[in-house]
Formats: sequence, C-alpha cells, structure tokens
Amino acid sequence: MHWGDKPYYSFSYYLKQTFGEKIHKVSINAGMTCPNRDGTIGRGGCIFCSAGGSGDFAGNVKTSITEQINEGIAGTTKFNVNKYIAYFQAFTNTYAPIEYLRKIYEEAIAHEKVAVISIATRPDCLSEEVIDLLVKLNEKKPVWIELGLQTIHEDTANYIRRGYQLSCFEQAVKKLRQRGISVIVHVILGLPGEDKKRMLETVTYLNHMDIQGIKLQLLHVLKYTDMAKDYEAGKFKVLSLEEYTDCVVSCIANLDPSIVIHRITGDGPKDILIAPLWSSRKMFVMNTIHHELKVRNIWQGCELK
Repeated sequence: MHWGDKPYYSFSYYLKQTFGEKIHKVSINAGMTCPNRDGTIGRGGCIFCSAGGSGDFAGNVKTSITEQINEGIAGTTKFNVNKYIAYFQAFTNTYAPIEYLRKIYEEAIAHEKVAVISIATRPDCLSEEVIDLLVKLNEKKPVWIELGLQTIHEDTANYIRRGYQLSCFEQAVKKLRQRGISVIVHVILGLPGEDKKRMLETVTYLNHMDIQGIKLQLLHVLKYTDMAKDYEAGKFKVLSLEEYTDCVVSCIANLDPSIVIHRITGDGPKDILIAPLWSSRKMFVMNTIHHELKVRNIWQGCELK
C-alpha cells in the first residue's frame, strides 16, 4: 500500500484523501468531569491524569463552544486551513445530561468551518440514549468517538485505576460500530510493568477489533498526579527515546494497515512535565521514529502473520 510520504496510514494522509485538503484540530473544554473523579467509580481519576483531565491543551471552559472553536481557528491562520475537527478533549465528554450534550454537539456541528466532531470519552459512559444522539449527529457531519483503552492487561489497568474491564470496552466498540460510528483508540506505551511484548499484545488485540484509528501515546509523568508520586519514589522508570522508538516502530509493523494512525508520540505540558524530558522535543522525536522506520524498512502491517 502507498500512504504518501510515510510508511504507515497517517492521520494527515487520511484527512487529505477523505476531505481533499488539510484539516486542523481545535480542542474544546466543555466543562465535563469524570465518573472516575466524582465518586461514581472512583476519585482522583486515572493515576496519570492531570488536573486538566488530559485536556491541558483544550480551550477555555469559561467561553462558549463557538468561541473556543473560533479561538482555535484564529491560532491556525498561518496554515491556510478551511476545515476543522472540533475535538471535545478534556475529561469524559459524554458524561453529562443528554440535553447538555445535544446542545454542545449541535453548536459545534453548526459551525461552518467544522467538518468533524471528535469526542473523547470512556466506554462505560455510552448509554443507548447517548449513542442514539451520536447517530443523529453523524447524519449531519462525521462523528468520531475516542476511547482511552491504554492497555488490554487487567493488572496494569487496575494499577492506573482505569475503572472498567476490557469486556466493557469490547461492548462499547461493538455498539458504536453497529450504529456506524467511527472509533479511535488511545494506547499508552511505557506504562509501569509493561514490556515491549505486553505493549505489542495490546496492538495485536486491536487488529481484531473493528476500530478505525489509533493514537500511540508515550507515558508522561506529570506534576501533581499520583503517578508522579510513584515515579519520584523510584517505583518505575520511564522509557528512553531509543526504547520508545523501538516500541513504536514494532507497533507500526504489527498494526493492521487499514487502521489510521492518528499519533505516534505526544508532548505533555512543559510546565508540569516531570519525565521523560526528551519528549518535549516533539518534532525531534517524530523525526527519530521516521528515520528508524526508514532504516529498518518497516511498513505498517509488514510483520502481521
């Protein structure tokens, strides 16, 4: 297969092929919380999650959805982009009364420059009522659901306080796909207790799920999180750039080539990033990964059996 200038099915290539032009993402904070924070499931959230609920780069919660979209667009004027993805990023974005969800999603979809809405949430926060709403919205403009799986291994999931079992994820994906909603899955590489073999087991598992996209995310240790306490106590080590590069390259090689790779790294907020500090050089990290793919002549799916 040919994916342009990268040896994998990149998000940028998918967007150009699907929409015929570049599309940028604007991150939105819709003022949500999370059942893993408010006491419904637990308190404190996942062990790695910052006070911003993984939405540290999202918009200003004090402003409207439209204002956040317009502010995001204003920050990308130099890129000459005409279409955008409205990304509901902070916390759990289906965890609110259905009337409120309808209001904010409809407001985003109504924006003339929004081509897609992408909603980050948990698989245990997708009621039939919510899915019905998503289906109706999907008839107007594409709707993507992003699920934070992180790992398939239950011992790791318990340690990071994910708060749901793998079967819950499987049921959510099945329901969404039966109704025609695209699914993007988040996987964290470098979680404590997970070696390369275990990380690859998560990717191999996802090859057999009906998902359309994946985000490969490096574990960031952030200030003021419970994971930071364990890291500072010496309970685990973070991956080196070389180790992470090797893991990402192997994941790409073992990933079904029909799955769009939305991300191969990430950069935590510099003001609260504890480790690994090398991750703050995002372009350098991406170039390192791309160089290794070229050196090893790796293409997405090339090691699938």
